[in-house]
Amino acid sequence: MAFTTREGIYNSSLTFRYSRPNRVPFNSQGSNPVKVSFVNVNDQSGNGDRICFNVGRELYFYIYKGVRKAADLSKPIDKRIYKGTQPTCHDFNHLTATAESVSLLVGFSAGQVQLIDPIKKETSKLFNEEVSLSFA
Repeated sequence: MAFTTREGIYNSSLTFRYSRPNRVPFNSQGSNPVKVSFVNVNDQSGNGDRICFNVGRELYFYIYKGVRKAADLSKPIDKRIYKGTQPTCHDFNHLTATAESVSLLVGFSAGQVQLIDPIKKETSKLFNEEVSLSFA
């Protein structure tokens, strides 16, 4: 079953494989929303889809094999644990994504924005490091 909203087209699935990693971090402030981002890197193996999601202060990056194939959640391509703040949103640059490199922007609860490459495991830039927030 599929349905359309202004954000996009969604498909209903009976299997739910990418819910969260086996170990869920402790959080005394209640549950935080899990955000999910997808990108296709068009690699030659046919497994070009990648998935990124956050759980609490942790950010995970995996090869996405679809809802019918289970992923090995014990072997992420990249995993980051943030100490002082937590990821609240993230999105890939779909225009520059390749099998060797993908740009991922991550927004944090304290207002910082970080540009990372989870394939190369590099951190490129940190924006708003001085945490100057504007509440308009």
